[in-house]
Amino acid sequence: MTINPTPHVPTPPPASPATPGRPQSTRLATTLITLSTVLVGLMAGLFFAFDVSVMPGLAAGDEQTYVTAMRAFNKAIDGNPLFGSVFLLALVAAVASAVVEYRGGRRATALWVGAAAVAYLLVLGITFGVNIPLNNELADAGAVEQMTDFSIVERFKSTWVTTNIVRTLLCTAALTALARAALLHGRATR
Repeated sequence: MTINPTPHVPTPPPASPATPGRPQSTRLATTLITLSTVLVGLMAGLFFAFDVSVMPGLAAGDEQTYVTAMRAFNKAIDGNPLFGSVFLLALVAAVASAVVEYRGGRRATALWVGAAAVAYLLVLGITFGVNIPLNNELADAGAVEQMTDFSIVERFKSTWVTTNIVRTLLCTAALTALARAALLHGRATR
């Protein structure tokens, strides 16, 4: 009796190093959605900190302290390239993410990122249209020791504070939309 040897089964060639894992556009989309989420989250946190601590704390003090402190805050923020980068790149990253998601066929994700970009664009509009002009008016009001008209402080306590709350809410809405987009992106690219 002869026993047949095991038939020879060829081994498959090793996987080529050129075999892609995730497509390049998917990696880019993941990076952009993550970046925009982090940047918008940082801005939401900054605005929220002003809402719950900085502005109420200043309102509890005298008007000269209010003016001096707000000028110092504005100067520190205006001259900070890291702040400027985060402030503007949040929108750039969100728009780029929406475009990449849309082109990648992930329309629902693109819609959520687009909604976040629109909400953040409104934040920029409020900032440039209301908050920065008030900051500039405060900066141009002269030496605090010589000020006799502190009506600017009342505009800060009403208008600036109110628009900052709106910026916080819009950033929070944008952050929520980005979180939803990140979830949809993760499901679509598994």
